[in-house]
Amino acid sequence: MRIAFYAPLKSPNHPVASGDRQMARVLVKALEHGGHSVELASELRFYLREPESKSFDALKIEAREEAARLAKLWDRDGKPDLWFSYHPYYKAPDLIGPELASAFAIPYVTAEASYSRRRNAGLWADTQALVARAVEQAALNICFTQRDRQGLTNAIPDAALGMLSPFIDTSVFREMPARGCPTRLVTVAMMRPGDKVESYRMLAQALGPIGHLTWTMSVVGDGPARDEVKAQFAGLPADRIEWLGAIEPAAVPDVLYSGGIYVWPGYGEAYGVAYLEAQAAGLPVVAQDIAGVPEVVRDGQTGFLTPPGDVAAYASAIERLLARNDERTIMATEARRFILEERSLGAAEARLAELLAKIPVS
Repeated sequence: MRIAFYAPLKSPNHPVASGDRQMARVLVKALEHGGHSVELASELRFYLREPESKSFDALKIEAREEAARLAKLWDRDGKPDLWFSYHPYYKAPDLIGPELASAFAIPYVTAEASYSRRRNAGLWADTQALVARAVEQAALNICFTQRDRQGLTNAIPDAALGMLSPFIDTSVFREMPARGCPTRLVTVAMMRPGDKVESYRMLAQALGPIGHLTWTMSVVGDGPARDEVKAQFAGLPADRIEWLGAIEPAAVPDVLYSGGIYVWPGYGEAYGVAYLEAQAAGLPVVAQDIAGVPEVVRDGQTGFLTPPGDVAAYASAIERLLARNDERTIMATEARRFILEERSLGAAEARLAELLAKIPVS
């Protein structure tokens, strides 16, 4: 099929690296590997940081203009077979695809659409209504987590839903890594206010009580909350923590390979691409049993998921993997197998083929 791909929150070509951009890119790659022709329909970013009517109105005008541009283009060059919208949600609804798909009689598909009733207040209620209408219109809504699936089911009971487990391009992890330092902890996360800072804070609190053990930590990440994040770790020995700052995505595997355990509490994580990468590199994960994290980490097999907010339990899980090298090694092996065999580009390609085959295309 000829597929028009659109990610309202962040284009695959966006200059700032993030899990969202990375997933958009691997989705495109999986579709192309499946034999489809994928064209980036639009670079327009429809993102409302705050519920401001003035900003919303301006973005709606841009969306109308972009839809008109595409309609003119399709009239001239022919329409695509399908519109594929990645990650529409209340702050970034798709205001281009539904209208065009209807006007040109092509199937509309979403991936990782989400809906949360607790957001139904003020302007967010209006933007969520747009998401709900798009989901209802869609020939298929591909859900990455059971949490998102349940949210869509509760809001739009008749929505057409299918599941696709979160995945990564594992090609850079195929070579067997050299054994990293088993007592080196690794985390990869942006430094921004909100959930990211809360995760850093919990991690710092958990490391304090296990200072008697031998460990060091490499931290990859940067952002506007850098100073606040570093302040959380001020009570720990400075020589134990290596602050690497922002690095190119291509350099992340080498950092992961150098370590032994991946640590990130995971407040607010939709699922966490970094968890997938860490396990592909053979690092067992210590995270919280929270949000979408259980979709990508198998508790007791590829890592430990501790109760939300329980700092003592989180510290204990890290301590266990530091103290029990045999158990850590077994988990490392299973983590790597899990991602390379079950969460690879090839596995996603096969699943997408199953899902899209059910959509009638004229």
